[in-house]
Amino acid sequence: MDKTKLINNIGNYRWTICTLLFFGTTINYLDRQVLSLLHPILEEELKWTNTDYGLITAVFQLTYGLFTLFSGRLIDKIGTKKGYAIALIIWSIGAILHAFAIPIGKGTSDLLGILGITGISVSVAGFIIARAILAIGESANFPAAIKATAEYFPKKERSLATGIFNSGSNIGAILAPLTVPWIAYHLGWESSFIIIGSLGFVWLVFWWIYYDDPSKQKRLTAEEYEYITEGNEVNDIAPEEIKETKTSWFKLLAFKETWAFTLGKFFTDGVWWFLLFWLPSYLTSQFGLKNTDITLPLAVLYSMTMVGSICGGWFPLYFIKRGYDTAPARRKAMFFIALIPLVVLLVQPLGEITFWIPVLLIGTCASAHQAWSANLYSTVSDMFPKYAIASVIGIGTMAGSIGGALTSFLVGRLFDVYKATGDLTSGYTIVFGFCAVAYLFAWFIMKLLVPKLK
Repeated sequence: MDKTKLINNIGNYRWTICTLLFFGTTINYLDRQVLSLLHPILEEELKWTNTDYGLITAVFQLTYGLFTLFSGRLIDKIGTKKGYAIALIIWSIGAILHAFAIPIGKGTSDLLGILGITGISVSVAGFIIARAILAIGESANFPAAIKATAEYFPKKERSLATGIFNSGSNIGAILAPLTVPWIAYHLGWESSFIIIGSLGFVWLVFWWIYYDDPSKQKRLTAEEYEYITEGNEVNDIAPEEIKETKTSWFKLLAFKETWAFTLGKFFTDGVWWFLLFWLPSYLTSQFGLKNTDITLPLAVLYSMTMVGSICGGWFPLYFIKRGYDTAPARRKAMFFIALIPLVVLLVQPLGEITFWIPVLLIGTCASAHQAWSANLYSTVSDMFPKYAIASVIGIGTMAGSIGGALTSFLVGRLFDVYKATGDLTSGYTIVFGFCAVAYLFAWFIMKLLVPKLK
């Protein structure tokens, strides 16, 4: 019998699981994006400064990074089904709590006053609490999804399955500007948090019904189960808990290779967080776009990131086919990718013509980030044995979150300084300058630390 026909006859339930992971990741990014889209409205209504908003987003990034270090190990301990469900419940509650941030902030502000901490407004305190809860839950999305992929797919299909569910992040970033401004305009900003946040509970019903450990999954045919597990060792199906617990973070920090990846994340993740959290405000302050006016520009911009995700993964193959080994090919590809964000140096000079030019240039930078990120993660598997990969990625993710938090906080302070002088445009010029050179700077730091990937 033809091998392709045989595979088609074994069943395709594993792709149902992939679909669940795709929608889970889409909801993850939808919940994450609501605040940035409502920032112009909240800034006016709640009298926020840019520093206030920068502080709120920085708390999210720090909390997300900290809990990423531990969420994967927790999911290994309690199982994928329960772990992902608990994570989604936590982040959905956190998303909905944004709508009640002011009453939450009243109690928080009073407590901070007792502790001697002043200067944080009631609304800011409430949003910090809601944002931290959201981050705690969202930090488990990718560890859970990656483990579910390892459980339900044979090795040869995992990269395809991962690429499909990971594209949910781009879809979420696209859907958010198409829905959130409309909801806020017609029903109020509180309704945006409640409606979008509630989507997770709808997904949870399907997850609980259709997901189970493959060995207990009644919807899997015996042939498909055998196909999934064929050639897989036990510690390959469940990411290597035993070996990983023996890999000390402090031991890994002794390697220059760890620092190469970690600093690569630290210097470039801040660009992505800035693009996620500040672009709606940029379009409002620089071009006067408000409410549903920003829907189409942001949808176009984030759609471009999907191109970067796909092309970035393919680019090293271009050099591999020309005789390069995998690691040198990846580094060469990353160098050319690092040149692409230089286009944002033209954002301010050409922005006077039409806002569409900055949108396309910033979209190009965002697309380059996704291409860079795909290859940066892959350098870990180029340099480290399999049992150490998750720990190194956890360290780098934490560093990237710290870099993102610092970027958000400093950007907020910088914008307030320039806003006070009536020259906010110069503030954006400085930030876009940082975005332009961050990847080249990171590439040279990585090259200096590890001259040859090995």
